[in-house]
Amino acid sequence: MKRFSLLMRLSAQLGFISACLLTPSLVQAQTPQATPPPPAQPRTVQFPRPVEKTLANGLRVIVIEKVGALVSGQLLIKNGAEADPIELAGLSNMVADLITKGTEKRSATEIAEAVEALGGSLESSARWDSSRVGVSVISSKIGPALEILADVVRRPTFKEEEVERLRQQTIDDLTIELGEPSSIAQYVAARVVFGDTPYAKPMSGTTESITRISRNDIVQFHGRYYRPDHAILVLGGDIKAANAFRLAQQYFGDWKKPASPLPPASATKLNASPGSRVIVVDKPDAGQAAVLVARTGITRRDTDYFTGIVANSVLSGYSGRLNQEIRIKRGLSYGAGSTLDARRETGPFSASTQTKNTTAAVVADLLMHEITRLSTEPVPDVEMVPRKAVVAGNFARNLETAAGLVNQVGSLALHGIGFDEINRYLGNVQGVTAANLQRFAAARLGAKETNIIVVGNAKEFLPALKKQYPQVEVIPVAELDLNTALLRKKQATN
Repeated sequence: MKRFSLLMRLSAQLGFISACLLTPSLVQAQTPQATPPPPAQPRTVQFPRPVEKTLANGLRVIVIEKVGALVSGQLLIKNGAEADPIELAGLSNMVADLITKGTEKRSATEIAEAVEALGGSLESSARWDSSRVGVSVISSKIGPALEILADVVRRPTFKEEEVERLRQQTIDDLTIELGEPSSIAQYVAARVVFGDTPYAKPMSGTTESITRISRNDIVQFHGRYYRPDHAILVLGGDIKAANAFRLAQQYFGDWKKPASPLPPASATKLNASPGSRVIVVDKPDAGQAAVLVARTGITRRDTDYFTGIVANSVLSGYSGRLNQEIRIKRGLSYGAGSTLDARRETGPFSASTQTKNTTAAVVADLLMHEITRLSTEPVPDVEMVPRKAVVAGNFARNLETAAGLVNQVGSLALHGIGFDEINRYLGNVQGVTAANLQRFAAARLGAKETNIIVVGNAKEFLPALKKQYPQVEVIPVAELDLNTALLRKKQATN
């Protein structure tokens, strides 16, 4: 017993001595650095140059050879949500969702099981300016995977039961989404910025438009746009170009080009007029207010594209100005950020956050102030360097996988941009100067053309908002109509 007590005392003494010896170094290791280290200089990276050929039916095939275990394939259709008829918003989205839900020889379940047996993935979606169906598998399985890809793209059946199931799911999702102030604000902003032009419609549709879409509408959209001379097939990863072209010919070579002409390009043209509106959607049951500012931005082919994405990086992200000012300094929100969505035609720029109803007017001012400050003060190097590093890092990270590389190359092809931009991207980002950014902000992000949308319990912020913006328009949420640029439901007449 005494021996045990002695051992315990010795152990305690040794532990105390060890703690005394180790504590200074532990404290030093755990003390946070006052300022983060500056980003390292970006390294030059050369990505393999894509090679391409066009099949006899007009299908453009692009291949990027990249060492690795996986291969990704993506079939792009050159139209998406912007091609939806005004009264059928959400049509392209439904077509893309239903593409994988059954073909002439496979049911939805059989498609899923076939892809799973290959250890791969199959995805489809509609976006602005494109619809996409993609597969990713290990390189030895790319042949069977492309056979499935060709089957779903070329021979979907669009069964009535699948159409009705998706219709109900979409309406349920929209009902939930339109109960959220942030979603309402985004939909309203699109209408305010783009009026009744193609980009104004909700990509996923509205409850009214989804209800109107018939199976025949779906079949007609597929027949009109899903055709080889209006498509691009991109293959990337551990595959040789010769094998990729052979597989493309095998599974897509007999895809017949329709006799009817291609859809006119003018269908995507926008005629959005600049202006500045302040709109409040009064939602009395809203626990918080969504605050969003929006205006037209740039196209993907704009000569100021790289200046634009650096400018957006200065504003957005955890360390961006909006989050620093609204969340970190003032504690008015859990987060704030901005988006510059460059599309085939001029896309939107927006900045947004959520806050307490009582502070909505203050936050609206802060958003506008930070955007305006970009055009009135040069961004210092201590801020510009890390924000450029964020842009460069995101780009490089997205190219680490075969799927990411295929997506990037597909986007360049879709917008008619040379593939050499991949290897010039980092240099283009680093070449943006403070003067470039200030000029861009003054010309392209001006407050005179920026709209303010606030969705929340209006009685808690409207008086303060009107002091700064007396031209404010108030729309009760029960009267809101997202199917029209007027944003108000038509009043019944006797």
